[in-house]
Amino acid sequence: MGASRPSRPAQLDPAVADGLAGGMDPQAISEMSHLSAAALLDRVRHSEDPEVVQRVLTLVETVGVDEIAELWSDAEPDSLPGVLWRLYMLRTWMRSNRDSIARLWRLGEPVATTASAIAGVDQAPTEDDIVRLADSILSGAFVGDFAVALERAAAFTDVVALGLRVEARRRVQRATANGGSAPEAEQAARAQAAKLLHTGANLMSTARTFEHGAHLWRRGRLE
Repeated sequence: MGASRPSRPAQLDPAVADGLAGGMDPQAISEMSHLSAAALLDRVRHSEDPEVVQRVLTLVETVGVDEIAELWSDAEPDSLPGVLWRLYMLRTWMRSNRDSIARLWRLGEPVATTASAIAGVDQAPTEDDIVRLADSILSGAFVGDFAVALERAAAFTDVVALGLRVEARRRVQRATANGGSAPEAEQAARAQAAKLLHTGANLMSTARTFEHGAHLWRRGRLE
């Protein structure tokens, strides 16, 4: 912490923060989760100050993931705070794993398809491209069409999930090609592949959450 930390956008009332620390009633936390998400989104949409957008974009870095998690992580997946939580976590994950994600995208999308156009990704993205995309998706949710931002996030996570499946298959194939000369290596490769497939399945589930959120937003039912 420290005096140099930027001011927080849409700060919570101190009484609310104290209540969270002391263990508020779950229903009260749920209500505050929805209210804070709506207030944050509304503030940015009605602001012409680019610094406000930047502060919201870097909310995890400036406020801390634990504080955001305490308020939003338990929200329903088909709610505004639940979707925003996943968008923030997606950005954090993309920026922290930019190299491997760029490689997985190239595996999952070797030839540009509609997913590339929707997500806004080049056929062979670099690490820097992944970082820019991470920021673009999240900022688009606040200053652009919220549903479109969710659809971009869904298209992106779908392709990365496919890349994970391709990588899992390749690892098993390489280990199997060695025959019975290295059974321990093959067993390890299969275990690693299982982990990749598990991560891919989680990403696909997240993609469906983003798609459903976009559908609800267009119907005015994402709250």
